[in-house]
Amino acid sequence: MSPDRTSKKIALISNSAIGLLNFRKELIRQLIRQNFDVLVFAPNYDEKIAKDIYNLGAKPVHYSLSRAGANIIEELISIVSIAEFMRREKPDILFCFQIKPAIYGSISAIVNRINKVFIMIEGLGYVFIRDTWKNKFLRIILSFLLKASLSRAKKVFFLNHDDRDEFIRQSIIKAEKTCILGGIGVDLSEWTYVEPPTSPVSFIFIGRLLKEKGIIEFLRAAKYIKRKYPTTQFTVLGNLDTNPGCIKKEEIRPYIDEGIIEWLGFTEVKPWLAKSSVFILPSYREGLPRSTQEAMAMGRAVITTDVPGCRETVIDGVNGFLIKPKNVEALAKAMERFISNPELIKNMGRESRRMAEQKFDVREKNEMILKQIELA
Repeated sequence: MSPDRTSKKIALISNSAIGLLNFRKELIRQLIRQNFDVLVFAPNYDEKIAKDIYNLGAKPVHYSLSRAGANIIEELISIVSIAEFMRREKPDILFCFQIKPAIYGSISAIVNRINKVFIMIEGLGYVFIRDTWKNKFLRIILSFLLKASLSRAKKVFFLNHDDRDEFIRQSIIKAEKTCILGGIGVDLSEWTYVEPPTSPVSFIFIGRLLKEKGIIEFLRAAKYIKRKYPTTQFTVLGNLDTNPGCIKKEEIRPYIDEGIIEWLGFTEVKPWLAKSSVFILPSYREGLPRSTQEAMAMGRAVITTDVPGCRETVIDGVNGFLIKPKNVEALAKAMERFISNPELIKNMGRESRRMAEQKFDVREKNEMILKQIELA
């Protein structure tokens, strides 16, 4: 795109202000360099996040959204809120991240006659993962809404092949509208290699404390390992959440009180990754987790599950270990392999960094996105 070309206005819509700032910062910068006026739509702005968005050269726009709610009144308020801001701001292009913003943004695009809509599906969420009767019912409704929404899109980005194939199998989207991004990527100049410590061996979990993230399995495996290898350290980074899959505070409290884990809540990731030997994400399903990409960029071996979105980050026995989901014993055994063979921590960590450089460079990912936008 020529720098002297008349600028176009693009609206990015997410379900989290802090998430959009942390994970889309480089994309926002690249769009601005490409002469776009960038609007950043998100709920839960605070003064600092809004200022940080302004400092990037974009405009923060707050709208109402309940991330995990299913109250029809709240959902209608969200749609009206987005549609009204669209009417005022008149963006030329809409780019929606996550499922709810995709649905509500598409409805708003119809109301405001915005024809250039792009969507990124970053994961299927608990409705698709948990097989309860309620979720089966919600899945039918959600699939119908997604099919209608994605039909409006010029291009739909998926982070892994499994999610894309699932949507095609259910006739939610046509294959020709899809693009596999393979992760959103990280800034490799910011997330640099730091040699991992090996004495004592330490394991870290980073993510919201959702059952679907495998936090229960992590805690139980940590308890087993701590009894057998008392010097081993375990760190948990992440908050409790309003998501129905979130554990309760009383479920994690005994592990803290017994000195099994250190729970830091929501905090800066990089210093704690630097202090850790191995990164663990025993998730039941992912899009393609940014946390794992960050850990790999810093040279951390990875233990994760052989499920969609996770298996793409590990070559078993090369940069870490793939285990079965929901399996505490398999997780504990993988931990023991690092404790018994600490040289694996550094060797596999270097392989993780090499793989991150090959697969997860954010600049390459953003170029893929911009190419599709420019072709529209």
